[in-house]
Amino acid sequence: MADHILAHPGFADPVHDAQSSFRALLQALARPGTLHAVAAPPDPPAPLSPATAAVLLTLVDSDAPVHLAGPFALLAPWVAFHTGSGEAAADGAAFVLADALPEFAALPTGSDEIPEASATVILQVPALKGGPPLILRGPGIETMQEFAPLGLPGDFVARWAANRRLYPRGIDLVLCAGDRIAGLPRSTTVTEWR
Repeated sequence: MADHILAHPGFADPVHDAQSSFRALLQALARPGTLHAVAAPPDPPAPLSPATAAVLLTLVDSDAPVHLAGPFALLAPWVAFHTGSGEAAADGAAFVLADALPEFAALPTGSDEIPEASATVILQVPALKGGPPLILRGPGIETMQEFAPLGLPGDFVARWAANRRLYPRGIDLVLCAGDRIAGLPRSTTVTEWR
């Protein structure tokens, strides 16, 4: 099984592709709810989307342990081989890869002194468009930004509001679908479209 997973390559051009994807991630988090293409690996192992694989290869390393939730647990050999990262429990992870939004209370949220010691959730969703419309406000958004990803739970707005109240602590969220990503930093306010 591991040999089959390891047959899937990482980035075609590791340095260039990682830099390009990192710039896209910075833009996604600086401009919440906007969609950005990433330099994806040519053949990521299932069930990774190209964007999710790119985010993993860009962010995760030996100093940033990842928790692989649900169907992604089987990808631990591929992640370790390409990033040098060991797998961590959810409560000790710098990154959490999931296909369903985890309970934020089970993840590191940092402290007022070290807010960056929190987890970033990498959430693979079916699509970044076509879902129930949300309105985003906050830093990086001039007035408001509409965002309508598919695959968020029905109570997402309430769960995000609880996360937002922890600021400067809290969880950051990177959503991935196809070869696109979008970011929701903890400073963003999310409400339902009315």
